[in-house]
Amino acid sequence: MKLIVGLGNPGFRYRRSRHNVGFMAVEALARKNGIRIKKKLFNALTGEGRIFGEKVLLLLPQTYMNLSGESVKAAIGTVGGSSDLLLIYDDIDLPLGNIRFRAKGSSGGHKGIHSVIDKLKTEDMQRLRIGIRPDKKVYDTTDFVLRSFSKTEKEILNNIIREAVEGIEVWLSSGIDECMERFNRKITD
Repeated sequence: MKLIVGLGNPGFRYRRSRHNVGFMAVEALARKNGIRIKKKLFNALTGEGRIFGEKVLLLLPQTYMNLSGESVKAAIGTVGGSSDLLLIYDDIDLPLGNIRFRAKGSSGGHKGIHSVIDKLKTEDMQRLRIGIRPDKKVYDTTDFVLRSFSKTEKEILNNIIREAVEGIEVWLSSGIDECMERFNRKITD
């Protein structure tokens, strides 16, 4: 079984915020593949199903972003380990409209990833970063990530969520190296 985790904040207030693109991507994956995410387990909303013949557990932690590691740690025992885990989350250092896969690495300052690394005691976990950085400078990062996307940004977001879902499916069928080769294009600022 593979564990696919979208990071975000629970509740209606944050539903469409930039910080919740991880939730959005996993929800879009679930819709496309007929998986219902509603069962409460591991302090998260979960859904189980098959994608390309691979058994998956989709997880949306309900712990708030900074405590995501608690939910991921509770769920990791259902799969083989961190090698069967894919984390999906927002990245303010990546321009809006871009995605990047990584095989492992530090938190890069993302508190949700920091929580997961802290709880699992490893940086060896595969990730899909979804860029949310705007064209202009952000002075208050917390306020920015908790706000909704503008109308123009929503158009870009819809396209990148579709690409993220495609990338997750490639991860399931072909692995992280194929994802990095196909989706990690050179980014120009």
